[in-house]
Amino acid sequence: MRVFRLEHEHYDLGPSAVAIGKFGGLHLGHQGVIERLRELADQRGLVSVVATFDRHPLSVLAPAHCPQPLVSPRRQTELFEATGVDAVAVLAFTRDFASLTPQEFVTDVLVGQLQAKLVLVGEDFTFGHRGAGTIDTLRELGAKTGIEVVVAPTLRPDDNAPKFSSSTVRDALARGDLDTVEAVLGRHHDVSGFVVHGAKRGRELGFPTANLGPGDDPVTGEHREVEGFVPADGVYAGWLDVYAGDATGVEAGAVRRHPAAISVGTNPTFDGVPRTVEAHVIDRDDDDVTHFDLYGHWARVVFVQRLRGMVAYTGLEPLIEQMRQDVDDAREALQHDAASPSAPRR
Repeated sequence: MRVFRLEHEHYDLGPSAVAIGKFGGLHLGHQGVIERLRELADQRGLVSVVATFDRHPLSVLAPAHCPQPLVSPRRQTELFEATGVDAVAVLAFTRDFASLTPQEFVTDVLVGQLQAKLVLVGEDFTFGHRGAGTIDTLRELGAKTGIEVVVAPTLRPDDNAPKFSSSTVRDALARGDLDTVEAVLGRHHDVSGFVVHGAKRGRELGFPTANLGPGDDPVTGEHREVEGFVPADGVYAGWLDVYAGDATGVEAGAVRRHPAAISVGTNPTFDGVPRTVEAHVIDRDDDDVTHFDLYGHWARVVFVQRLRGMVAYTGLEPLIEQMRQDVDDAREALQHDAASPSAPRR
């Protein structure tokens, strides 16, 4: 899959079929649109291209109302690649871009930059300055510029299932409702960061944890924050995917998957600390040389099941007993997880 950042790079793959949208989190509705895009592109001998933005439009137009992203641009690119689309065209959403008229968007971006012969849009699609362009506008302009316009029907779940939308996922993550998250995304949710040193309280209690935090890529020098929407405080069962890294960057080389009991929160038993994501690797033998050291590596925490909320305990013994129970519960939950326990494909 090719990725083009159109403010810096020239698209050179030839005539295309293009789907346009934010695709925030790439939920099942989005995946259905991209599947239809690939079908149409194959039928017409075109290159399948997803056109999306480098940031949420509201971050420019109304920052106070801009929602927190579900995934980072880096993770979004990985998710696009898994769909089998030929290319992703990333549009820089600036005030100048937002001021384009509908005709300028079609002639300059769709025709001029992307060589679009077919455009696939959703039922509520608008474009151009202040959303002045509608599907009818796009059809009129398409007829003049040789673009076929196809409207993708909104993929709707069963009547009793949650709506396929990014806001549904955000609301569910804020409640720790992973069943709804997975029903909408079609996969487990995850967050990523460097494994950093924490307060080491877990190690002192016999449950060492890998803490996610910000850090610098040792090769490129790029500073990276924790990426992804962190779910509600609580204890979760999940996976810790650790990237070994090599001379080409922190996400290159081997990746190893560990079963984990995950804590999200402020450790209320110890009067609270800044909110953290900590993963205790279940049944890890620290003397086993096949397990590379975790610290300093880029890692992904995959949330499978919420086990309980966060509780403040009155002493260490009740806390330690609960942590033992959490590990047992996490181990059992992961035995039933549909995801493969082997290292994930990247």
